[in-house]
Amino acid sequence: MSTPDLLVVTAVAAEADAVRAGADPARIRVEPVGVGPGAAAAGAARLLALAEAADTPYRAVLSAGIGGGFPGRAAVGATVLGVRAIAADLGAETADGFLPVEQLGFGTSAIVADETLVKALAAVLPEAVPGDVLTLGTVTGTAATAAALAARFPDAAAEAMEGYGVACAAAGAATPFAELRAISNAVGPRDRQAWRIPEALAALTRAARALSGLPA
Repeated sequence: MSTPDLLVVTAVAAEADAVRAGADPARIRVEPVGVGPGAAAAGAARLLALAEAADTPYRAVLSAGIGGGFPGRAAVGATVLGVRAIAADLGAETADGFLPVEQLGFGTSAIVADETLVKALAAVLPEAVPGDVLTLGTVTGTAATAAALAARFPDAAAEAMEGYGVACAAAGAATPFAELRAISNAVGPRDRQAWRIPEALAALTRAARALSGLPA
């Protein structure tokens, strides 16, 4: 039996089940690692380290799941292909506004997805919307916050809670990284009745099925 060479990490079991429903288990391992950037970083780093210790390293890791789409950029039901994972709330609050961690001199809040991997994913997912995916510890729930984020990040297509954490783990393991998000709701005022989680999970399954077309 072949060893899976692509690792897909999700936040919760429902997302993992949706990916598994479409993924080829001979090529793709899917694991839920928890909600938020901290859990995602720790869980992904552990999986990558165990694979390396067993001399079966993954050739790439994807952060995948559902997320919010910025209106006018990624509609509900769309799939977003993240070209950068951005920790949008990593920094400091000041009287003059938010300062990203770069301006504090403490590192970077943005990790660029692997260019070759992104191109390969775009080839098998031609309908996917390319753009930045924001990682936030608190899901956006007001129009004011949504507008502020859209203004600060004009290339952001979606927001979620794990991508930057997985990207950090991938960078530490020198493993190519990218992010896929199926859009369940619009970024903005919190309205659970408007969320389309089953439809987003179905889109995630379709995206996972397309991953079998990636070059070996």
